[in-house]
Amino acid sequence: MDNNKFRLLVVEDDQFLREFYQELLQAEGYLVDVAAEGETAAQKIHQGGYNLILLDIMLPKKDGLMILKENKINPPQSANGPIVMLTNLGQDAIVKNCFELGAAGYLIKSAINPDQVLTEIHNYLKPITPQA
Repeated sequence: MDNNKFRLLVVEDDQFLREFYQELLQAEGYLVDVAAEGETAAQKIHQGGYNLILLDIMLPKKDGLMILKENKINPPQSANGPIVMLTNLGQDAIVKNCFELGAAGYLIKSAINPDQVLTEIHNYLKPITPQA
């Protein structure tokens, strides 16, 4: 798999985690964009063109659930690949709500190590053709 053709968006308000995931994914050869808060993330997601989006729920300005709702009501200008929630909120009702709003996956940050995150990302990207 030629990772440098895949565009990923990491939406994470925690600076350490955001930079950690950005460096981890760039080291794997992915093209990585980041957003530290919900309004910027919503704009980037609406512009589209990402093969995969990792989206936190608890964000300043606009939370991940609101971003999912907006994305469902007003689809992106250019299609995105799957949106995978990467959060520490694991309550069943929240997980169910994310899937109802269009999330393709749900990862609990505190229960997953970096290698597992990479494995999950590879699995989500396997059936996707990278952007030219």
